Amino acid sequence: MTRTLTNGIRLLLISVLIGIGASCAKKKQPAAVPIDFSQALPPGQMALRKIAPEQYPDFAPAFANANLVAVDTSLANSQQYLARPSSRGYFPYLDISHDRALASVNRLRQIVKRELTNPSASPVSLNAEIARDFEVYQSLGAPDGQGGYTQRVLFTGYYTPILPASLTRQGPYQYPLYKRPADLSSDPITGEVFGQKLADGTLRAYPTRAQIERSGMLAGQELVWLKDRFDAYILHIQGSGKLRLLDGQLMEVGYAGNNGYAPVSVALELVKDGHIARQELNLRRVRQFFQTNPQMLDVYLAKNPRFVFFTQSHGGPFGSLNVPVTPFASIATDKSVYPRAMPAFLHVPVPSGTSGSMTNFRGFMMDQDTGGAIRASGRCDIYMGQGDEAERLAGYQLHEGALYYLAIKPQLIQQNLQADHSESPTPAAGN
Repeated sequence: MTRTLTNGIRLLLISVLIGIGASCAKKKQPAAVPIDFSQALPPGQMALRKIAPEQYPDFAPAFANANLVAVDTSLANSQQYLARPSSRGYFPYLDISHDRALASVNRLRQIVKRELTNPSASPVSLNAEIARDFEVYQSLGAPDGQGGYTQRVLFTGYYTPILPASLTRQGPYQYPLYKRPADLSSDPITGEVFGQKLADGTLRAYPTRAQIERSGMLAGQELVWLKDRFDAYILHIQGSGKLRLLDGQLMEVGYAGNNGYAPVSVALELVKDGHIARQELNLRRVRQFFQTNPQMLDVYLAKNPRFVFFTQSHGGPFGSLNVPVTPFASIATDKSVYPRAMPAFLHVPVPSGTSGSMTNFRGFMMDQDTGGAIRASGRCDIYMGQGDEAERLAGYQLHEGALYYLAIKPQLIQQNLQADHSESPTPAAGN
């Protein structure tokens, strides 16, 4: 599954310093330079850099978090992914080999399981243990506009919607999700789209969202029907979801490919055109706009050329690594510049409830899903669960923070290659 970033939400944050001269004369304020969190890195540039031990964050709060059980589950899912032979093709990442990635996950899980069963280590000893066994890499973050990087990452949230649906077209159920078409050609491992395979065997660019919807070219390939067009679009953004069928049963749908175009944020297009103030930007506000102005759906959805195809799935929701994602213990990043399945440490405000209150979060999450940014180091999505409550939480998650990754020290790789698979989830099929 390749999933686009949550709800199409982006935010440009401005940090301005006003200089005062030695003579105390008031100088003209320089023009504010917006931080573009989705700006692409140069070709070949990865998103992380190794930092010195004196720059390490305080890891101890991560072991006191209420989500430590979820972290253990997420670590087990990363173990599952890294045990697959196909995962070796994505390493090395910088100086992190596949064996080093697996040993890193194994060692951190040992520490987490120990703290879950016998939480006796002090904050000082926990930080010392991390510094002894791991090297730490920090995200470059967004470019600063002057040739450097801010080390600041914009964290948004995503979730798995649960929506009413029908297996047949009837009554209000008029908006389909489509199966993967037979003429879509892509790499079976990476998912890179080659194009539309024609009858003579040649390839051409696959039709855009607008072309697909206007032509009716996928008639007969409907997987399921929804009763709200914007809900169907949100599933394209999220890449997976759960559906409540008319007989009350739940049906899980997952990602089966896309038409090969980079996503365009409909939410930012609404901001650019003055329909929504940037400070009001969240999923609920975007939904309200289209409920009030349904005639604008054709205009704005067509601005996003990316179109996603679906299949029935089980045991998820799954991230792009085809292992389950865990609420507040899985993140999605641009996999062309961030390492797969690795342990990450976040320091960022997150919602503490659906009222919009925030808490200062410091904890571990595994990088198990793919965001829609193109080679961007300044973006990260936090998975927040399923259903309406998760949607509300995701709507509040729009904050800057710091992002770190842990890799075990090279001399400790061999002794940590054997994974502890106790209480690991059942392996999923696929790569």
